[in-house]
Amino acid sequence: MTPFGRKVRELRKTRKISQKQMAKDLGVSAAYLSALEHGHRGRPSWALVQQIITYFDLIWDNAEDLEELARLSHPKMSIDTAGLSPEATKLVNMLSRNIHRLSIDEINQILRFLEKKGDLS
Repeated sequence: MTPFGRKVRELRKTRKISQKQMAKDLGVSAAYLSALEHGHRGRPSWALVQQIITYFDLIWDNAEDLEELARLSHPKMSIDTAGLSPEATKLVNMLSRNIHRLSIDEINQILRFLEKKGDLS
């Protein structure tokens, strides 16, 4: 599940809206919405994110937060390390091979470290 998918599911469940109903209201298939929530589809389009913001009547910070979650929710990333140090290439490769072995606490430690470095999106 992606951060965006988790948030959409949370909003939907809080408002007691079924996936099928939301999909119908947005003009997408329930299968697509399910895949988006579970992270089996790529990052949603800007237009769909805006539809969802409107659908849930999100304003200001909540709307910006959902847009940011969408930007950070691409389940399949490709990182070009050409021109970077050998250590940077090693880091990317090791993370790719080992991310499934990291605990949620370890992942959160890495996230906190990177967030201290500034906006990396």
